Amino acid sequence: MELKEIKPDLVHDVTGTYCPVPIVELSNQIKKMREGQIIELVADDPGSVKDVPAWCKSTGQEFLGYYEEDGEYHFFVRKVK
Repeated sequence: MELKEIKPDLVHDVTGTYCPVPIVELSNQIKKMREGQIIELVADDPGSVKDVPAWCKSTGQEFLGYYEEDGEYHFFVRKVK
């Protein structure tokens, strides 16, 4: 399945913010979700390309991938725990 075909349970837009805000927001939103749900985080901070997968690895969440479109990064994360 292509990333653009994923139907997230939540889309959270953090465009216009920079480190550490995208990760703080991702963390806050994922806490409100149930296991197995997917969040799509939309960011325009290039640092997020490294930060989001690293955060997923350190917290045990599943990083499904990302794509870039028109200067925005769309990250997909599944809540594991």
